Amino acid sequence: MKKIINDPKTVVAESLRGLAAAHADVLRVEDDPAIVVRVDAPVAGKVAVISGGGSGHEPLHGGFVGRGMLAAAVPGAVFTSPTPDAVEAAVKATTGDAGALLIVKNYTGDVLNFETAAELAAAEGLDVRSVVIDDDVAVKDSTYTAGRRGVGGTVLLEKLTGAAAERGDALDAVETLARKVIGQVRSIGVALTAPTVPHAGEPSFDLADDEIEFGIGIHGEPGIERTAVVPADELVARMVEAIVTDLPFGEGDKVLLFTNSMGGTPLVELYLAHGIAERLLAERGIVVERRLVGPYITSLEMQGMSLTLLKLDDELTELWDAPVNTPALRWGV
Repeated sequence: MKKIINDPKTVVAESLRGLAAAHADVLRVEDDPAIVVRVDAPVAGKVAVISGGGSGHEPLHGGFVGRGMLAAAVPGAVFTSPTPDAVEAAVKATTGDAGALLIVKNYTGDVLNFETAAELAAAEGLDVRSVVIDDDVAVKDSTYTAGRRGVGGTVLLEKLTGAAAERGDALDAVETLARKVIGQVRSIGVALTAPTVPHAGEPSFDLADDEIEFGIGIHGEPGIERTAVVPADELVARMVEAIVTDLPFGEGDKVLLFTNSMGGTPLVELYLAHGIAERLLAERGIVVERRLVGPYITSLEMQGMSLTLLKLDDELTELWDAPVNTPALRWGV
């Protein structure tokens, strides 16, 4: 294993110190328990949108803390859910009378720990709601989940709910919006290599040089099928088919297309795949109105990619276009 680290036990803490140093104008990092907090939090009169999960998916979630997106992020150890006390600390650091919305990816540990934290905060008189995102079309159950996994759609959900909170929407409205987005977003991922967790020191699964893992998660979970390497046209066509037939998406639908690197796939390949996806969607009469391309929800250094489609309407398009100022997403500021 070759990584730019000192000690596997201190990777997350040292990384968070670097995040704070690089983006002190946007966020701050608090220790014991570790949380990443918007620099001006709590923001009076506005809902605090909070998310988190295991580290190793950067820039998710800490890279999305800031104006127009998350009020706080709660990082666990690599691929490990944060503890309830850390989530509770993030709630207390950011939540005022307007309340808080917790965005939880559908992994068993995340769901249990965020639910416990919400109950603890409610016992202290805070209005805290939670929503669970489960946009992965590959599996209904896995080692980590009961039901579908939360993957690329998490990025879009955090942006849209964060924009609604920033414009001053009440907690009921932000929660309703979140459930709407969850119902309209679907994702699929593939891997060319497995990630190596620092404390494990070896790849999460074995994959030959001429194999692709189709339908992977974001924690190094194997996919639903192992196939031979195929040309990009064939691979992307299969990914698009899996997504559009699931919701389903149909002719005339307006969508946001998110083409994501799992960490090790370079942009030259990612843009190639994105172009293919745009063409295939156009052939189906599906209109791509907004786009996001890059490494925004990763799995350490895994080579691979995911595609996410969100069905848009005027409200969601307006919220996507709204100003955002975070380390990883920044426009309109």
